[in-house]
Amino acid sequence: MDVVLVGLPGSGKTAVGRRLARRHDAEFIDLDSRIESDAGRRIPDIFADEGEAGFRARERRAVAGLGPANRSPDVRRVVATGGGTVVDPRNRWLLYRGRAAIWLDGRPEVIAQRLVRSPNVRPLIVGRDPIAAVRSLAADRARFYAAAIRVVGVTELPKVIDDVEERLGTGHPGATTLLAAETPVGRLRIGEAIAGRLLVEALERADARRAIVVSEPVAWAAAGEPIASAVIASGRTIELIELPTGEAAKQLAAIERAAGRLAAIHAERDEPIVAVGGGAVGDAAGFLAAVWLRGVPLIHLPTTLAAQVDSSIGGKTAVDIEAGKNLVGAFHMPTDVIIDIGLLRSLPPRELRAALGEAVKMGILGDERLVELLEERGRSIAGGETTAFEDGSIAEVVERCAWAKVETVASDQRETGEARIRLNLGHTVGHAIEATDGYAAIRHGEAVGYGLRVAARVGVAIGLTPPERAGRVETLLDTLELGVDALPYPAAAVRDAMNVDKKRRDGGLRWVLPSATGTAVHDDVPETVVADALATTLAGRGAMTRNADR
Repeated sequence: MDVVLVGLPGSGKTAVGRRLARRHDAEFIDLDSRIESDAGRRIPDIFADEGEAGFRARERRAVAGLGPANRSPDVRRVVATGGGTVVDPRNRWLLYRGRAAIWLDGRPEVIAQRLVRSPNVRPLIVGRDPIAAVRSLAADRARFYAAAIRVVGVTELPKVIDDVEERLGTGHPGATTLLAAETPVGRLRIGEAIAGRLLVEALERADARRAIVVSEPVAWAAAGEPIASAVIASGRTIELIELPTGEAAKQLAAIERAAGRLAAIHAERDEPIVAVGGGAVGDAAGFLAAVWLRGVPLIHLPTTLAAQVDSSIGGKTAVDIEAGKNLVGAFHMPTDVIIDIGLLRSLPPRELRAALGEAVKMGILGDERLVELLEERGRSIAGGETTAFEDGSIAEVVERCAWAKVETVASDQRETGEARIRLNLGHTVGHAIEATDGYAAIRHGEAVGYGLRVAARVGVAIGLTPPERAGRVETLLDTLELGVDALPYPAAAVRDAMNVDKKRRDGGLRWVLPSATGTAVHDDVPETVVADALATTLAGRGAMTRNADR
């Protein structure tokens, strides 16, 4: 096996790695030393000449250069990483999958003292108060390190080695945790082949004797077997409550039937409801959890890309009524969100492609790396290509979107300010298109794609969105084949549906629009501008191109 050591600068990765490798007669690889050897310069000089971005690019190449993981049961290679190596999602995907990842943890004060005494210069510490700098790094990187097996690394070296040895056999073959975070909006775990095991752990924390699962037939057929097997193996039973497939799950009649089932099985106040499925199931199960016995715990186990990057995070639950989508709901934060990327492998390409509408939105909100990733690998991700899973592209999209939403929601949990409302970029028109369609043919993310085009065009028309930025957004949507085809809905019908949008204030719509570097909220967009942008978007990309050629 390969053993990968991660942790803060000064946590002892090199010393532990060398000693562990000698004990097993294994190869020792120090990634920082390999980078210096390849560059012909020391790391402080690389930082000085190329900046942190240049160093991180070299670091990514060094990680990729490790090649496939060694699957032998014996320790064959020990890899000591740099303190920031695992910040990059793609590095973590390559390092943690199929390898024993060990986090050498320690109090920041002790690690800071080590760094002060060390002859090695640490560029991210230079010129700063050592303890404050290490504390800051520890807080920023905790979710990346915590995905590995934790060992206290600031005791005597022989004891650290023994502790590492003891923990090497405690991993879960075939399973990989990529991110583990305790957040104000729930415990978040992202990984592969983790769904059943982490659900059991969540049930144990809740002291639950059974799993009350709310799902729908398609999702449960695709994902239910490994989840059910893990729950049953833990000595618990499963109570399955099935909702209708799709948006029909979010009808009040469906919620009433589900509540009747909860009553029939005598569901108690401390028993979690486990939502297994896509966005519609998550919304409905979340609403059910919010209102059953005035609120019971909720665990989200999203099975679609759209739910993993967006709807399972944030605590917004809702059902639909005839007047519009999501008009009846509540804020109800989950205790756990368990995101298993492996569950996405069986999704049809249309589901993956549609979900990228939400990913584009998150990129526009300020994640330049996410935009670049979608430009580079969007077609492969949308097509569900094996390479997009194996090289970590899909994992990176999921993580970047999910964590950006966690940060946004944590700062504005009940949408009382403008931080969270920005997540509605593209949704004013998107929800209206869905309502006009009767929630029948168009996917949510597809509708958001049209909404993003309208927002970009409105932004350009009022002088907010630079044309080159709007052009980049539309080109990316073209690449992903989102919002391209003409829609058969009258613009007037879509406008009527927009009039019941939840983001109205003082009788007018609040528009989230792209700006030069992020987004801005406007509630004074002229009706004529909206009408023109909506009409050209509904006419399809081909009509837009024909108009431009005239």
